[in-house]
Amino acid sequence: MPPSTGRHRSTRTLSIAAAVACAAGAGGVGLGLTTGGARAASTTVTVSTAAQLEEAVRNATAGTVIQVRGGTYHPSATLESSANGTASAPITLRAYGGEKVRIDGSRLPAGSWLAGISGDHWTVQDLAFVDSPAQGFVATSSVGGVFRNLVTADNGDSGFTLRGDGTTGNLVQNLDSHGNYDPAGHGRNADGIAVKFGSGTGNRITGARVHGNSDDGLDLWQFSSPVTIEDSWAFGNGENRWKDTAFEGEGNGFELGGGGASVAHAVTGNAAWDNARHGFTENSNTGAVALRRNTAYANAGSGFSFATGSARLGGNLAVGDKGGAAKLGPSAVSAGNTWDSGTATPSFRSTDPAGAYGARRADGSLPRTTFLTTGSTAIGSAMD
Repeated sequence: MPPSTGRHRSTRTLSIAAAVACAAGAGGVGLGLTTGGARAASTTVTVSTAAQLEEAVRNATAGTVIQVRGGTYHPSATLESSANGTASAPITLRAYGGEKVRIDGSRLPAGSWLAGISGDHWTVQDLAFVDSPAQGFVATSSVGGVFRNLVTADNGDSGFTLRGDGTTGNLVQNLDSHGNYDPAGHGRNADGIAVKFGSGTGNRITGARVHGNSDDGLDLWQFSSPVTIEDSWAFGNGENRWKDTAFEGEGNGFELGGGGASVAHAVTGNAAWDNARHGFTENSNTGAVALRRNTAYANAGSGFSFATGSARLGGNLAVGDKGGAAKLGPSAVSAGNTWDSGTATPSFRSTDPAGAYGARRADGSLPRTTFLTTGSTAIGSAMD
């Protein structure tokens, strides 16, 4: 079953018995000697089996660095911790060197999350979380988390989730999240990235690529504090790739609210194309969402759907959306967008999306592509 989403502030430590067991090699936790001769866990743990990985996550404390050797890991239970790092001594979970690590949840019990962190100041990077029965990776009420260069794919619910009150100051950078689908919900819940059911300022998503998910690319349902979304791509969401005869996935690229929230999210430099509904939508969020220099292309709904809120839109580009470029309500403010009078629509250098699927650059950032690029410094997303 999924771990509790309640807030926990306890810090786990190794008992003397556990330390002795680890000294003998259990769990792959390296030990050192204190000046008094007593054994103590080192701050760096290198793991190469699923059992070692589970134990290292379970016993992590502030300053622990967990390095995962390359390969595929099948945990027997959710990778779960409520331990807190600190700003100066975060808990780090990462791949060893440049090795490729795949954490596979296909052997977990039905309904299990693959990973659930409810502590502060975790850095998780260079790992893939795949094939979970439910959510791939969930951070609950996290403060100061850094989630970088991750893949969350083919999970049984949303790929990557931030949730809970006190979700503050987290960075999600260069995440690929795709192919997530919830069969129990007929696709209506599985987003690429979900920032839901919570609050907290200072959360930023940048360099994400969310595509082919059964529901939305990125969903901010019932999150009551502003989220910053920058330089990210959402495409091909909401298509019934699973041949579900009762399919209910929506398929918005960026769903920027819902559930009664009134929040001024900041959305800059993103692109949404070929989604089953809208490229960008407030989803009944009445707040002053700020959208600057985003691109919508060939979505089945509107490029920009902001019919009820007080969105502020400038420098956005919409071309080829079947539901029209923009549907805006009387409280929205629109200036300098391609649908506004007196604003020219620049030409795309390419409408072939192949380059958008390419390998990320060495630093993890999105690939350069001529797809949907215009050369304009004032209109639309800078894809290259």
